[in-house]
Amino acid sequence: MLLLDDKAPVLLAAAVSTPTDSLPDDEFGQMVKAQDSISTAIKDSLKNMDFTDIKAVVTGENTFIKDGLRQLMDLSVAFLPKLIAAILILWLGMKLAKWLKKIIVRSLERRNAEPSLKTFLGSLVDVLLKAMIIIMAMDVIGIKATSFIALLGAMGLAIGMALQGTLQNFAGGVIILLMKPFKVDDYIECGQYKGYIKEIRIFHTIMRPFNGRTVIIPNSELATKSLINHTKEPAIRLDVVASVAYGTDLRKAKEVLWEVIHSEKEILWEPKKPTIAVSNLNDSSVDLTLWLWTKVEDYWTLWEHIREDIYIAFNNAGVEIPFPQVTLHNPVEKAAAHMEPRETILPPAEIEGERMGTGD
Repeated sequence: MLLLDDKAPVLLAAAVSTPTDSLPDDEFGQMVKAQDSISTAIKDSLKNMDFTDIKAVVTGENTFIKDGLRQLMDLSVAFLPKLIAAILILWLGMKLAKWLKKIIVRSLERRNAEPSLKTFLGSLVDVLLKAMIIIMAMDVIGIKATSFIALLGAMGLAIGMALQGTLQNFAGGVIILLMKPFKVDDYIECGQYKGYIKEIRIFHTIMRPFNGRTVIIPNSELATKSLINHTKEPAIRLDVVASVAYGTDLRKAKEVLWEVIHSEKEILWEPKKPTIAVSNLNDSSVDLTLWLWTKVEDYWTLWEHIREDIYIAFNNAGVEIPFPQVTLHNPVEKAAAHMEPRETILPPAEIEGERMGTGD
């Protein structure tokens, strides 16, 4: 037995030649035993190795590897055209999606759409087209995308149900910004809302009525309900009612009204001339209605001035402006009416015997 502290390779080799049963259980002995076991395993493996399989592969008698390579080549030849077609679909599809996105953005620019709407719709179309192109490429390769599409559909349905009101407002905003039933600074009337449009957003519209408040209206309500746009056209008609008393000379009243019309600079004579006509016969007045056309920007100026000018003109011309009146009558005692006695007229003798319905 060797009792050495040095662990040099030469000494380890000398220790291997010593029987392992007589080695101590210290660190050195354990190392020697491990090396001996490894050497024994390698010798046994070399003795038991069968070189016939390797020889068969080299000489070609065993075709396992050859068949595997042939199958791999066949799969590559069959898959390569599909892969090339999928790559072409992706490349051409991405180019087409980019081109369509530019077309949509340019069409929105021609319509003077809001910048936020242009950006959102362009991105939405781009994402949808790219998703369709990727699904087509997957189908060409052989990857079934039906489950993936079903999952996307279920997710879209769940999101749509959760955001139903929000999506309606978004759709209404898109319709308003594309169709433009009204624009900023238009004066509209929709149900109980009436005022000037200050801002149109994706989900709601901001209105400013005459009282200075701010009204926020959901776009779905403006897109689905009837509304009146008072400033859509360049010219608008103002209807003014001027009432005169019964017994007034209507020819004179109309002459006074025509003088007022000629004095108002905001009134347009083209393409339609002003009109004066009797519109109603009330209990205590005769109504004369004036149909006056003016520019949209001059509407409220004319609305403020015309009635004051009519009152002054009627007053100066002596035309009576009526007001509600009640006529009282003093009761007078009248003699009571008496019923005069009626004379009985006897029928002629020749028809005394006649009976109703007999025809005799």
